[in-house]
Amino acid sequence: MRRTDRLFELIQLFREGRLWRGQDLADRLEVSVRTIYRDIDTLIASGVPIEGERGVGYLLRAPIFLPPLTLSSEELEALYLGVEQVRRAGDPALSRAATALRGKIDAVVAEVRRAEAGQSAVSILSPVPEMEQTHLPLLRQAIRDRALVAIEYLSLQDEVSSRVVWPLNLQYWGTTWTFVAWCELRGDFRVFRADRIQRAETGIGTFPDQPGKTYADFIVQVEARDGDKFRPPGVLPP
Repeated sequence: MRRTDRLFELIQLFREGRLWRGQDLADRLEVSVRTIYRDIDTLIASGVPIEGERGVGYLLRAPIFLPPLTLSSEELEALYLGVEQVRRAGDPALSRAATALRGKIDAVVAEVRRAEAGQSAVSILSPVPEMEQTHLPLLRQAIRDRALVAIEYLSLQDEVSSRVVWPLNLQYWGTTWTFVAWCELRGDFRVFRADRIQRAETGIGTFPDQPGKTYADFIVQVEARDGDKFRPPGVLPP
């Protein structure tokens, strides 16, 4: 977590109005107590009304208000709807992030805007189906790090294969997650369903940003072949 994000998160925690011990904050943000003390000193120096002492605890002695977001009613509806979808359908890390994001949005949107958002014209009422999401955190990190991923994959024909892939992009289709990758075994792009990955691991190297093997290249290939945009799984057999 970047320091600016951590400072913002600290403010959000203090706005709950409770007394926080340094160790509790360190456990919550997964950093050292020494780091928390430095961050609190920084917030106090910048004018945030925090009082307390090390070994006892800290609390916010006066309310603080963050600048409001300039969003239209429709933009707020779209934002809240998207956050709620991710909260329900994401892997545990994404779900926690969506919940935290909702709190941050609430914190910076003026009361009148929150009231309007609460009267949203759209809602998510249908249950999100249970999905196997064990490997989503690893895949998301691998995409960011350009890390090669070794997988064992169970095809739709129930055949297991081992392969090394270049993960390029994750997609959520409302009922399942898939990811696009360059497959070294096939020498071509493949679309894999995340819930059919039997095993996945990284630590075997990285891959380059190579022309002809990027996600943009995949989209161009699909549109050129099908005259259409990327469709749900089944377009490219693994």
